[in-house]
Amino acid sequence: MRLGVLDIGSNTVHLLLVDAHPGARPVAFASHKRPLSLVQYLDDDGNINDAGQHELIEFVLEAWEFAARHKAEDLLAFCTSAIREATNGPEVLARVKHETTVTLQELTGSEEASMTFFAVRRWYGWGAGPILDLDIGGGSFEMAYGTDELPELATSVPLGASRLTRDWLHDDPPTAKSVKELRRYIRSTLKPVVRNFHELGRANLVAGTSKTFRSLARIAGAAPSAAGPYVKRELHAADLGLWAQRISAMTVEDRLYLPGVSDARARQLLAGALVAEAALELFEFPKMEICPWALREGLILRRLDQLVFEEALDPAPHVGKRKKDKSKKKAAKEAAKSTDSDEARPITEEFPVPVISPSPIPAPVAGGLAS
Repeated sequence: MRLGVLDIGSNTVHLLLVDAHPGARPVAFASHKRPLSLVQYLDDDGNINDAGQHELIEFVLEAWEFAARHKAEDLLAFCTSAIREATNGPEVLARVKHETTVTLQELTGSEEASMTFFAVRRWYGWGAGPILDLDIGGGSFEMAYGTDELPELATSVPLGASRLTRDWLHDDPPTAKSVKELRRYIRSTLKPVVRNFHELGRANLVAGTSKTFRSLARIAGAAPSAAGPYVKRELHAADLGLWAQRISAMTVEDRLYLPGVSDARARQLLAGALVAEAALELFEFPKMEICPWALREGLILRRLDQLVFEEALDPAPHVGKRKKDKSKKKAAKEAAKSTDSDEARPITEEFPVPVISPSPIPAPVAGGLAS
């Protein structure tokens, strides 16, 4: 089946179409996105202004038409901290639904962190042991820790790179005083949260799952995206500290010459580096691995799991073409593996898993999309 995921983030609005079937990794088919920093459209009262709402609605209509044109059968549409924390967030969601017929599902901070962790666990597998996942968005910073598919602790704090840049770093390049004050604020915000994580034990692996972490790792010498998702990429605390100092002395224009830095990310790069630096320091880890899967993949995988139980899906084209005796042997091996595995611990209510409510594709949309 072809599945669409519409992600309304704080920095970018992104529609990803994937082809998927049960038991296989989702394969990207097409993508449609644009930079849209909704944080920049907030007025003094914390409302997303009319211009920001117009940009959002225009993209949702574009995304819906794109999904229909490419024959998507299922659409997951969600939004994160940019709308969640806006004063008029409910009104914005209602307006989007009225003008596009698309219902944006609002994820809480813990749901966002949990679904990102879910994707990380699927990527690294059970053999990774306890995992700590860190994700820097535009409006918030998510952290999650656990040994199972869903985390034991998942939380979100308002330390997004775009938000911090808007509130603390007004000059270009920023003043030494503003950088020092921002460092102090980040650490004072993170310390009590990190203390709760320390009580759970130490992770075997720290994963970074956001564009900010990918950009910082690329600047520090990691392989470019063109090398593919299976190349191991790491970000070391020592390199991060050095580059945070260098970036703080650069103008936004100078940062564009750094590898892997886009126009949309250049301004907020320093704030992201300061959050990443503080996180590794307070969690007491010398490095992290960059995971190519994050929130979108987590929601896709979650939806595929739901479909397996809700209805039968057509298997992949190659399934069933092997000889019968080999199929039986494989089934026996899989059964043996499943009986040897430990039972998963129950999911607590503290870390809810969002119930994915898909929208059928295609359908009429207010504003001109033909059925």
